[in-house]
Amino acid sequence: MEHITLLIGIVIVTALVFDFTNGFHDTANAMATTISTGALRPKTAVAMSAVLNLVGAFLSVEVAKTISGGIIDEASGIRPEVIFAGLVGAIVWNLVTWLAGLPSSSSHALFGGLIGATLVSVGTHGVHGEAVVMKVLIPAVAAPFVAGLASMAATRLTYRLTRGRDEADTAKGYRAGQIASAALVSLAHGTNDAQKTMGVITLALITGGVVAPHADPPLWVIASAGLAIALGTYLGGWRIIRTMGKGITDIQPPQGFAAQTGAAATILASSHLGFALSTTQVCSGSVMGSGLGRKGGVVRWSTAGRMVAAWGLTLPAAGAVAAGAAFLAGQGTWGVGAVAVLALGVCGAIWAASRRKPIDHTNVNEGPAAEPVGVVTAALRAVSPPPAGHPVQPVDAPADAAVPDLAAATDTPTTPAPRAQAATAAR
Repeated sequence: MEHITLLIGIVIVTALVFDFTNGFHDTANAMATTISTGALRPKTAVAMSAVLNLVGAFLSVEVAKTISGGIIDEASGIRPEVIFAGLVGAIVWNLVTWLAGLPSSSSHALFGGLIGATLVSVGTHGVHGEAVVMKVLIPAVAAPFVAGLASMAATRLTYRLTRGRDEADTAKGYRAGQIASAALVSLAHGTNDAQKTMGVITLALITGGVVAPHADPPLWVIASAGLAIALGTYLGGWRIIRTMGKGITDIQPPQGFAAQTGAAATILASSHLGFALSTTQVCSGSVMGSGLGRKGGVVRWSTAGRMVAAWGLTLPAAGAVAAGAAFLAGQGTWGVGAVAVLALGVCGAIWAASRRKPIDHTNVNEGPAAEPVGVVTAALRAVSPPPAGHPVQPVDAPADAAVPDLAAATDTPTTPAPRAQAATAAR
């Protein structure tokens, strides 16, 4: 019993570490557009998001129930070391995608880890396949499209309502709207993502016989999960914030407001229904929708393609890492210790690699690398020229590059090439 109690303690600590990585991995969901448009200073934005994540953790437990008793069969012989292995798989994948600056789904990393570890340790009967399809896979496919369409419609409506208005007159209103919508997304993130860790800890307590099956998360579980995700959020996942704020599309304040409002509505609705939705996919879809919703606005499809590829790899990749960890942890106490040491080594190596080119609040708004104009982008520009007063930057230029002064360029005299001067002198 002492061994089981110690193991459950290790699982709880590991779950809180995952919650911490979830916080800084998903900060961009709420604050990337607000930071990129300058509506809030970077440190102020992440501090506000952290507080609201903590508040949101106390508002609902529906998603936690989905994790603790919906996807994994509590009575199938799941042991604490299986949950530990699943968490290790999720943490490793979270850090890999964070290093690459890709806004992948922490939720799907957790699901993939738990499913992979359960399949190796228990078998297929330990996973509720119908729940995986209905509450994970279908929302994963539908959510980005739903959020993207809502954001695109909201962006077009926003520009239509402010047509002919001076940008300076509407700037203050959009700034207030972005702050309010970002706060709503942060609150929604707390009601959805913080509960996933609550569900994992509750599942570990159930497998150890500490609480009864199908029980709600205890208050101390809710509080600790909320604090862990809030702390991770405050530290800020600056790499992913840069990708979502500058790498997907050139976001203007009206687009940021529309994207965040559509994302918040989608996340809150899913939390009410108990769907363990990926807030990353919702917010990324909203940002892409806002890019398509503005005339002259385009999406950097190569960045979007890398994101979608990461989404598709998340479940199997986290599952594969967790499966290996579960096999090793199943060998006994030494196996659990070996998994812990290997996980710490991998996480330390990823952290060391991130220090080579650090990104923080001082350089998060620097533009992405140059990207050539593709066929899709060129076609969109041909049919959707930018509206008057809203010049669009070329996609192959850095996002923070200034719009060239055409008048100055016209007045600048041109210097003939050396060969042309020589030919003129010869004549």
